Amino acid sequence: MTDSLRDQLLGLGFKPAPEPVRPKHTGPRSERPGAGAQPRGGKPAAGGRPGDAGRGERRGQPGARNEARPGQQPRSGRPPGARPGQNDAAKPRGNRAQGDIDLAKAYAIRAQREKDERIEAERQKQEAARLRREALAKLAAMLEGKALNAADADHVRHFDYGGKIKRVHVTAEQLRALNAGELGVLQLNGRYVLVDIAVMAEAEAIYPAAVALKVDPAAPAGDDPYADPRYQVPDDLVW
Repeated sequence: MTDSLRDQLLGLGFKPAPEPVRPKHTGPRSERPGAGAQPRGGKPAAGGRPGDAGRGERRGQPGARNEARPGQQPRSGRPPGARPGQNDAAKPRGNRAQGDIDLAKAYAIRAQREKDERIEAERQKQEAARLRREALAKLAAMLEGKALNAADADHVRHFDYGGKIKRVHVTAEQLRALNAGELGVLQLNGRYVLVDIAVMAEAEAIYPAAVALKVDPAAPAGDDPYADPRYQVPDDLVW
């Protein structure tokens, strides 16, 4: 309102509006009514905005609802200083998982070692069979035309070979020479071959397992009970 309009209103009889009376306070600022004091009912003080008290609690001020008591873990379930998502229960599970991995690795290593051992054993078996075949083929080639078996042999010489009693047909002269160590018997492909002592030594060098009967003339007579011609059929014969 301008001064000219105010003067006109005063001239018409209107009275000026009285100025508001302001209370005088001489005490400290903090003692003024409504200066931050909160009523007992929990409502905010005069001049305050609704929700200021709750906002203070959320900011961690004294009296906040989520404040943990001494010795009590916060309601969030995490220890103080723990990162979100971190859980101590995961540590035992991690140890068990590591243990399972180590055990599985140990089983895998043992299985691989057993497999390698089986492969090596099979390789050695095949190698031994190959060497045996080669030795027998060489022995058969060496014995060509050197066998002394007689078609008219009428004596039987028994001997122990491979844990069983075997026999070979010889003449009377061959029986005497065989018992004297001048002749020997070789086993070749299931057949017993009578040979002289020189061929016997050569065959033994090629394949020792082929030697079926080799008499030592210096050995006592009791070491070979089947050397006696009377034992045409031994008492413990196993066919």
